[in-house]
Amino acid sequence: MSNTDNRTVRVRYAPSPTGPQHIGGIRTALFGWLYARHHGGQFILRIEDTDRTRYVEGSVDLILDAFNWLGMDIDEGPVQGGDYGPYVQSERLDLYQKWANWLVDNGKAYKCFATPDELAEMRKAGTGYDRRYRDINPEKIAELEAEGRDYVIRFKMPLDGKTVGDDLIRGTVEFDNSELQDAVILKSDGFPTYHLAHVVDDHHMEISHVTRAIEWLSSYPLHIQIWDAIGWEKPKFAHLPVFLNPNGKGKLSKRSSSFDSDGHKVPVLIHEFIELGYLPEAVMNFLTNIGWNFGDDQEIFTTKEAIERFELQDVNPANSAYPVAKLDWLNGQYMQTADVDYLEGLLKPILENAGFTVDSDRLKQVIPILQVRLKSLNDVVDMAGFFFDDWDNFTAPSQDILLQKKMDANSTKEVLEKSLPVLEALDNFAHDKQYEAMKTFAKESGFKNGQVFGTLRAAVTAQKVSPPTFETMEILGKDESIRRIKLAIESL
Repeated sequence: MSNTDNRTVRVRYAPSPTGPQHIGGIRTALFGWLYARHHGGQFILRIEDTDRTRYVEGSVDLILDAFNWLGMDIDEGPVQGGDYGPYVQSERLDLYQKWANWLVDNGKAYKCFATPDELAEMRKAGTGYDRRYRDINPEKIAELEAEGRDYVIRFKMPLDGKTVGDDLIRGTVEFDNSELQDAVILKSDGFPTYHLAHVVDDHHMEISHVTRAIEWLSSYPLHIQIWDAIGWEKPKFAHLPVFLNPNGKGKLSKRSSSFDSDGHKVPVLIHEFIELGYLPEAVMNFLTNIGWNFGDDQEIFTTKEAIERFELQDVNPANSAYPVAKLDWLNGQYMQTADVDYLEGLLKPILENAGFTVDSDRLKQVIPILQVRLKSLNDVVDMAGFFFDDWDNFTAPSQDILLQKKMDANSTKEVLEKSLPVLEALDNFAHDKQYEAMKTFAKESGFKNGQVFGTLRAAVTAQKVSPPTFETMEILGKDESIRRIKLAIESL
């Protein structure tokens, strides 16, 4: 399906600056971004900071960092600028106050002077706000204002009938007006609530499509009524399903350090994906595939390929379990095919942060034999850190590492001692030459390939898990490999 609106596609993401970016918010932004890119439109970042009690310093930088890391470019926003700014709500207060007062002057909203004690009584009665200030006369309003009473502005919702709206994902949605309250649209401090601010901003920024979480569906009738009260053309809305916990039960927590039933760390904040060693393109593929299907039974696809197919109407309305294990698989798939220079730039700082001195040329040698085994960038430390240790300080492995299955110290020593002259005789120490020589040795000496290869691998790496034996020895070099084999023999 294609966009049937004649307006230019302009999609906005409007996060509140309340801390690190949650993955649910990023998926909301991603689906809007994909839709905008598919239709050749604009993607706008707007910062909704009118709830000053929840504002966290530095949050805007975290939002921008998340977009930069994922490769999602922004057409208009606080940094990029644009013709519809400012793009920070706290810099647009006059506009919200103007339209709140316009709604009051036109009988669509009213000043509510309810005190905190009155509101507490209503909550205690369990009725919610009882509209006691909805129809007071002008004289009473003037009297309360003269007393200096604080007030908020509430929108007048219809008392009966239904509000009907359209949702790109869910189709027609209906709401009973009798079940809805007169919501606050302007607070006593002059700041708007989300209900008014996003309507005013979406109109003045000429937003054509809005992606937002399903939690906002219950407020949709209020927003429809505000749009209609002013007489503005509404954007098209898509209320996205939420992520469920990996077990499918309950909404995915916003807390950090969650784990699934198998003990997998469940990243829920963008910086956690970075810290856990995921590639941004793998994360983009992963998120795009939750709630939307590429088709053709294809699970691995580029962002460019997704843009070519993406439509909001194709999003599945059902909530989805968060398949963190699939993320690990996807990350491994992307690392297998990643460019060596690209991976070198990502892996080098990880190794250096772990205390290694990294030679870039050696790392580029290591990457091709390593990348098919990595599930996370962080795996490089345990799997290949030995390449960047001080080789002069290498010590032979303990026997629990050195001894292979169905082998004891004597048979292990025999393999190493008889392997030495074979390896020393090689003029060409390329891994394939080593392999052929040691395969022949294993056959002639009565050992299994796995026993010979595993013994040599343990001897030269001092690790249970490492890259392939002969590729590793080729990188270490003939002299260093033989030196390490001799150390292992001495240790036995």
